[in-house]
Amino acid sequence: MRLYFAPLEGITGHIFRKTFFEYFGCVDQYFIPFIKPNQRGHLSSRERQDVLPENNKGMYAVPQILTNSAEDFIRTAGKLKKYGYQEINLNLGCPSKTVVTKGRGSGFLAFPEELDRFLYTVFSRAETEISIKTRVGKDSPGEFGPLLEIFNRYPVKELIIHPRVQRDVYRNRPDWQVFGEACRESKNPVCYNGDIFSVEDYQRFTDTFPAVDRVMLGRGLLMNPGLSGEILLGKRMEKQTLRRFHDALYERYKEELSGSKLVLFKMKELWGFLAPVFTNYEKYAKKIKKAEKPQVYERAVESLFEEQNLL
Repeated sequence: MRLYFAPLEGITGHIFRKTFFEYFGCVDQYFIPFIKPNQRGHLSSRERQDVLPENNKGMYAVPQILTNSAEDFIRTAGKLKKYGYQEINLNLGCPSKTVVTKGRGSGFLAFPEELDRFLYTVFSRAETEISIKTRVGKDSPGEFGPLLEIFNRYPVKELIIHPRVQRDVYRNRPDWQVFGEACRESKNPVCYNGDIFSVEDYQRFTDTFPAVDRVMLGRGLLMNPGLSGEILLGKRMEKQTLRRFHDALYERYKEELSGSKLVLFKMKELWGFLAPVFTNYEKYAKKIKKAEKPQVYERAVESLFEEQNLL
């Protein structure tokens, strides 16, 4: 089984990826949060830092592009190729309303003819391999059959399927029936993404789809950074390892980011996922969330690690 780390905007940037890679690993590919091509054709400072080879040493990292313009995709893919990337991922999965209203991400799925023209141009001219991360439609899973016919016309390196529609966001359960149909009908390799939060979730999935040999994890790795190791090695995460990971990530954010407010924002964003991995975490999570000064934050984290255990 090959495990991938999904791109999560604002969280899994290069500092997080590097730290996760050092302390946990057991991931075959790391997908970089999406790049939004701009009118000038330049990468933003954040985007550039994310794709610099020195910020992704030792890992197989895949940049992701969010656009509905073939020309923008091709131009940006060309820039990324100069950094050494041989694979680019197309984002057809983002469910954010601000993205969807512009016909990007999963919003692009509502325009299959335009999507087909986009893919024809991109695959005709791109100089890298292209993978696609997609949902199964914008409003209804019934949209996916015609979409899969479009994907089947092109040499997609792999089709990463999150079997929800855009309007679900992250509500409701992933549609395994539609995913199963995709496994049978896709001419391209298929990867699964969606709601693998535990070893038990992973086992249920592999029992149902024994032929699928690649799974993308996202929120599950934020909730339990040791999940990939538990799946592949049968080894549970140790509290000391999590503490070292936290401390290294915190220090790196302090070195790289401007001001304690931004550092605390980044750490609190992670704790929104991570806190429930501890026993009786609620009061500690509240203190972390309310902390406005580094010293207050650090005391709350210290207490949580000293007084509670991992589930």
